[in-house]
Amino acid sequence: MSTAVTTPATPNEDAATGNTSGYRLDLDGLRGIAIALVAIFHVWFGRVSGGVDVFLTLSGYFFVASLLKHVLATQPASTSWSAAVNPWPRFWRLVRRLLPALLVVLVFITAMIALVMPKTRWGPLGSEVQASALYYQNWHLAFDSQDYQAADSANSPMQHLWSMSMQGQFFVLTLVCALTLGGVLRALSRRIPALTNPAVVRGVVGTALLAVAVVSFAWANYRHGVNQPFNYYDTVARLWEPLAGGLLAVWMPRVALPAWVRNSLGVVALALIVTCGWWIAGVTEYPGAMALVPVGATLILIWTGSAATRPLSSSNVDAPSVSSALAHPRLVWLGSIAYALYLWHWPLLIFYLSWRYQDDVNWLEGTAILVVSVVLAWATTRFIEAPIRAGESTVLGPRYRRSLLALILITTVVAGSTVVIWQRNAANATVNTENLDPRLYPGARAFLNGAPVPKVDPQPSPEVVDKDWPITSYDSVISGWKDPSIKVGVYGDKNSTRTVALVGGSHAEYWITALDDIGKRRGFKVTTYLKVGCALTTSHVFIWFGQKYYQCNDWSKRVMDRLAVDKPDVVFTNSTRPEEGPGARGDYVPQDYTDIFGQFRDRGQRVVAVRDNPWAHGKLKPPECLAEGRKPQVCGVSRDLALAPTDPAAAIAPQFPNMNFLDYSDAMCGPTYCPAVVGNILVWHDYHHLSATFVRSLIPAVEADLAKTLHWW
Repeated sequence: MSTAVTTPATPNEDAATGNTSGYRLDLDGLRGIAIALVAIFHVWFGRVSGGVDVFLTLSGYFFVASLLKHVLATQPASTSWSAAVNPWPRFWRLVRRLLPALLVVLVFITAMIALVMPKTRWGPLGSEVQASALYYQNWHLAFDSQDYQAADSANSPMQHLWSMSMQGQFFVLTLVCALTLGGVLRALSRRIPALTNPAVVRGVVGTALLAVAVVSFAWANYRHGVNQPFNYYDTVARLWEPLAGGLLAVWMPRVALPAWVRNSLGVVALALIVTCGWWIAGVTEYPGAMALVPVGATLILIWTGSAATRPLSSSNVDAPSVSSALAHPRLVWLGSIAYALYLWHWPLLIFYLSWRYQDDVNWLEGTAILVVSVVLAWATTRFIEAPIRAGESTVLGPRYRRSLLALILITTVVAGSTVVIWQRNAANATVNTENLDPRLYPGARAFLNGAPVPKVDPQPSPEVVDKDWPITSYDSVISGWKDPSIKVGVYGDKNSTRTVALVGGSHAEYWITALDDIGKRRGFKVTTYLKVGCALTTSHVFIWFGQKYYQCNDWSKRVMDRLAVDKPDVVFTNSTRPEEGPGARGDYVPQDYTDIFGQFRDRGQRVVAVRDNPWAHGKLKPPECLAEGRKPQVCGVSRDLALAPTDPAAAIAPQFPNMNFLDYSDAMCGPTYCPAVVGNILVWHDYHHLSATFVRSLIPAVEADLAKTLHWW
């Protein structure tokens, strides 16, 4: 987003004063309004304002206009395009303007991660520091939005840098394409002299930009209905926004309009920009068709404030009043620090929320964060951006500039080394809890059997428990989000003729830890039919990450058909889910579950269904809470919030004589609270999946229940 504030200005006149210096103060003011909207909406409303889309449009307008000005205004018509556009000086200028401030903020973020964030997040956030520094943060977030084990990226202090990464990619891609197109035009101009004509070059460039913009816009709208979380960060889907600004720079419509028309258009456009954050859900709509609102409004303000809409006889007094208002010195000043303000405001907000264990801020807290952000942005612009951008001519002197560059380089190297250590530690972290001494680590037996709990450090440690997944995940026999295949894993006693089929989503999956062990010792085979986020369903469509999960319905139907053919002796699945929506409490049996149970009953298949475990919703996941040094008794969830007073499946049990219902809530919760640690074992590896180690501590209870249910031993 923020690169727009440092891109060279357009060759048009200053709209507010009518001068021809080549600078538009009104667009600086528009940047000021855009960054104010972004920061205010982030701090107080938790919404997307449309300010990012304003910046994207301005970025494309400034950048393409700068290229055209350089080629068409400063070079003779006979000069080839490729000779006029040398990417390296321009690329170095971008690096000099953008990278120092970014690196300073990333060094600050790295230090604050170590001070504020739990150690469980150091590795993942270290990857984001690297992604942000190398300008691929948008792709990092896009792919994480599809990763079930890493879907909770909303509170990253670097999430906002996706737009900067996207724009950096846009600038580099534009330079490369310009150089390629220039080579083609240079080769063809020997045979077609007209290709040296500026008007022809403008037409070729505009046509190329238009073609890419149309493809990008079509892709954004197609992917909106396919995978919006990914689409939001996708560079291909976002390209049309800066290209729209670039097209206006190439083909500025010259239509003389009366002052009242220009003012009316400007007022409407500015009103759309200011208000669209309230009536457009940007996260779920952008960069699809609804992004035309902030993008189109920005184009209107650029156009109506330019000379292209004024009669030739117009004077300075005839300048649009909206443009004059946008050129107000305070707005222009705010626009001058927009880049640094964008860099600072989001991490300050996230670190404050993490430090205070809050989900939002009040008016006073938000104001303080914005004030500190503005002060830091001004200081960054004044003492870091401006001196380095000015080169040796800096008013602070060349010695200051050299010292500043050295300091930035040294601190960046130190921060980078720290990040590498975090990533290496996270990559090398392992969980080895298969042979824990049950006398020291009773786990579920502490609640079920009153087993004594010695004072030892819990296992797995909070820093590595996120790797404590069931064996099926590591064996890749659970189908992913977009994988329609039915993957059948085989565990337990693989040569046995008796079979227990484990069926459902990840909340069925973790029971493989117990079933595999019991099957090996008691002589039955365990087959798995698993898909991420997909409990067996009929008509209900799950919504994950803002997308309807139709694949689950299709997969469930095919799995039910497959089970009718495979005919396992017993199906093992879930019986309840947590209530959903505002104010939801406890768990229940969904109608789809009873429909599925009815199908099993009608075909005469035996079923063992286990109640879902409590979900520990909260600001921090239980492992992160523990890593902060807090007590297990406050890092879990209140029992009455997560679970109904009694097992909801008990009410439907008489309808299904073919089924046995199991409930291990008392193994995870006391009378009023479900703590993060039970019997010296961490219960969850995130906030709703049981750790494999804890399920292992449940094996004696599961084995006893299966013995009474199956009568196989």
